[in-house]
Amino acid sequence: MVKAVVGEETQLKSIEDRLSQSRFPVQVGLVIGKISSPLERGFVFDLVPTPPNDAGEPASSLLETVKDEKKKGPKPKSQAADSPSLFIDDDWVAEHARQVARMLVGGMKVVGIYIWVTNDVFKNSTIMLSQSIKGVAEATPLLQTDREERLLIHISYSPIRWTCRSCTWTSNTTSSSLQPCDFKMGRVLTSLQTFKCTYNFNLRLLVCHESASNLQTLSDILCQGISHHAKELKDAKAVIDGNLVVNDEPCTLDGVHEVELLLPFMKDTYAEACSRKDALGVLVFSGSVCAFAYLNSKEAISQAVSDIKGDIITSLQSRLDIICDEAYGDVWPKDDISPEASDGTSTDKPVSQLVLHLLRKECSLSFPRRVFVPWLAGTYICDYLQPSETLEVLNDHCVELMSMEAPAIASTILEPEIEAAPSLVTKSFWDVANPFHSASSLPLEKSGGHAREENGKESTKSNNVNVKAAIFFLLLSILVGFVLYVVRRSR
Repeated sequence: MVKAVVGEETQLKSIEDRLSQSRFPVQVGLVIGKISSPLERGFVFDLVPTPPNDAGEPASSLLETVKDEKKKGPKPKSQAADSPSLFIDDDWVAEHARQVARMLVGGMKVVGIYIWVTNDVFKNSTIMLSQSIKGVAEATPLLQTDREERLLIHISYSPIRWTCRSCTWTSNTTSSSLQPCDFKMGRVLTSLQTFKCTYNFNLRLLVCHESASNLQTLSDILCQGISHHAKELKDAKAVIDGNLVVNDEPCTLDGVHEVELLLPFMKDTYAEACSRKDALGVLVFSGSVCAFAYLNSKEAISQAVSDIKGDIITSLQSRLDIICDEAYGDVWPKDDISPEASDGTSTDKPVSQLVLHLLRKECSLSFPRRVFVPWLAGTYICDYLQPSETLEVLNDHCVELMSMEAPAIASTILEPEIEAAPSLVTKSFWDVANPFHSASSLPLEKSGGHAREENGKESTKSNNVNVKAAIFFLLLSILVGFVLYVVRRSR
């Protein structure tokens, strides 16, 4: 449980000045930082206001209470006579948190919400604020323990005062508790250690018969594959700056630390697919992921390794989410879907919902590539670009989601995945049954049976020629050997 929270003084003081000058009666937003369970401390890097929704309405507002003159008797002491009620659009705040979480790297999380409101309104709104925190937690799970913990920062005005509470609950309970914790400002960002990793991966995921698996769509198979790989990656050994990580001490050296992950030997899924009768194909998901992680100087170095691994999996999952969020479009060629798919599978569906066992041709899809944008005190946040997008789209994302200025110089943006961004390729049944045969040469139409038959005949003829040639050379070698043996005996 968090007992003390330290906020970045430079950034939070700037936010305090902005809020006091804006004269907003209320504002809600996200707390970006990190919660360290071993240290029982929280670190706050920045506060990001939630933008207005699509209708232009603010995410929070004050509602005047309706006075009922017929009611008599004294009013409760917990509620002021003219105190308005607080309204928060929980769904919109949670959606903002989900999109911001994609832009954060290892060691940076959406750890809660903040509220700028008077002290009286805050006291009467703790239940609503707890619900808002839970919505944010569900949209941005930390994936560490069954126990959830988030921060609630209250900035009151007249006079201005900062307070912080820890909201905790478990996965099997619905009730939560708000506990006060010490809050102070100090230097947080400048003391962070930077870790960088370039991780190459090659996942081979099976596409099985409909009766053999409930996972049929591209999204389902990839989601399960990433989840399984996360478990494998958890046991990987780490090499930092050329040294194998064997102890759990804090890192004291400055600079960017290079991390290399060593995975244990895994079984060959491609070979397994060739031996399985229920396999229709293989989904090859491969590429390179550039990951960053930021570690507090008091944290153990094992936490940096854990954050790097988490950043890799989160990055893969974020790219899949972006594909799933895409509207209906022509990302995959229409002729890649067999005419036999008359059971509701059509090309007007999103790519993520394509039923893979109906594909009859090798297909490929490029995933969004990750780019890194300078943020605060030399740190980076990230964003994802589709193959057809340029760096111009980063400006809108940074301004709207992170409430920051657009990158003034494009050269400061890092593009380490420009040549090796993740991509996937489907290998059809024919590739699984015969890896030496090219799936792209197979016909798609129902009337292609004759073409398959011709290909089969040609393949049979070729195999017969190869067998005859092998027998001929075998007999020839035996004959030559016999002649040499006779010549030597005659001498």
